[in-house]
Amino acid sequence: MYRAVPVPPAFLDVLDLVHELRERQQGRARKELIWPWERTTGWRRVKEVMAAADLGDGPHVSPKGLRHGFGVAAVSAGIPLNLVQRWLGHAQLSTTAIYADAVGAEEKNIAARMW
Repeated sequence: MYRAVPVPPAFLDVLDLVHELRERQQGRARKELIWPWERTTGWRRVKEVMAAADLGDGPHVSPKGLRHGFGVAAVSAGIPLNLVQRWLGHAQLSTTAIYADAVGAEEKNIAARMW
């Protein structure tokens, strides 16, 4: 399953520098993946990077925690839930709505946007 998540042009420029995306998008290589990994290899790579970043211990230091952080950050930034739902690949909007159930500092940041 593939999910399209819009990224800023500057980020695409960096990916192009490292992975020559624009050149690879021409002709037959158009469907070539940036990283020809299976899901589990990607999970291991993310774990390796997070360990190297020395983020400490806890449930947040995992690919799932990173995904949850993305969802919360998107909702906190005012991204509509239906877009977050699409980007995360949720079948039900009620699953995505969990990210809008913020507490503590996240709740205060969201409330501050109202005033």
